[in-house]
Amino acid sequence: MTLATEAPAAKRNLRPAAIASRYGTFLAFLALVVFNMVVTPNFLSLQTLNVNLTQVATIVVVATGMTLVIATGGIDLSVGSLMAVAGALAPMLFMGQLGIPPGPLALVLSFVLPVLLVMAFGWFNGMLVTRFRIQPIIATLVLFIAGRGIAQVATNGNLQVFKNDAFQFVGLGRVFGIPAQVIVMVVIVLAADWLVRRTALGRQILAVGGNEKAARLAGVPVVRVKTLVYVLSAALAGVAGLIVVARNSASDANLVGLGMELDAIAAVAVGGTLLSGGKANIYGTVLGAFVIQLVRYTLLANGVPDAAALIVKAGLIIVAVYIQQRAARG
Repeated sequence: MTLATEAPAAKRNLRPAAIASRYGTFLAFLALVVFNMVVTPNFLSLQTLNVNLTQVATIVVVATGMTLVIATGGIDLSVGSLMAVAGALAPMLFMGQLGIPPGPLALVLSFVLPVLLVMAFGWFNGMLVTRFRIQPIIATLVLFIAGRGIAQVATNGNLQVFKNDAFQFVGLGRVFGIPAQVIVMVVIVLAADWLVRRTALGRQILAVGGNEKAARLAGVPVVRVKTLVYVLSAALAGVAGLIVVARNSASDANLVGLGMELDAIAAVAVGGTLLSGGKANIYGTVLGAFVIQLVRYTLLANGVPDAAALIVKAGLIIVAVYIQQRAARG
């Protein structure tokens, strides 16, 4: 790069849109922290930290899968419903409702089979997108509607209350004082970041999202890559569903994962991943999820109804997309 081209590039990096795109999420997070330190009582207590960490863990897990999907230029509206499916099936297994006697085998299967089932649903999403060429927002809308219906039919719409310490450990347990679900979150984030940065699949995901036609001409197995990201997104939604029901000591097919698709998309958008594809900022998504959680916490802690958080989340998505577009235009 010559000096003549370096100067315009430096000027672009100093433009407000570029600065907001690069540092906006962190600044928003910092502003929320400072605001709560000044206004919200007991914000710096360990109890408050624990509440926010446990609440944000499932958002991060689901949003990580959503990041991979969006990086290919897709979207996955089914994640909340798939959480409900996994959360409904797990208690039925370890409580012996599906013909498997309660015990170690049923417990292991209660972690494995729900995730495998929702991965099959993720494959179905991928097939609709790749083989039948259905737009992702329409393809995943199918299971957004039907998935929760499947969970409700499986449980007859009833609340499943249970007590199983081994299963509930993933939602309530601690390892050296750290919530188990936070450890799961960290492992998933590190694995996803490694996948994107260090593997051929990660490069293929970004290539497909950047220019699908060029990726196909370059020999990238586009159908396989796009299908796989929906399978991974579904798997992480299943894990999040297990965490939620374990944390609540109950499974309610009507509520598990409700609205999670909005939280996940908002976290991805606020975190700096382009909704048009071609980029995957995993750590940005994590920071975006913390912003989403802190917005909700701030509103609730200061007497604002939870419904207002939905409006704020929608506004955050609009602002994030606007900043991305301005930065892209230079």
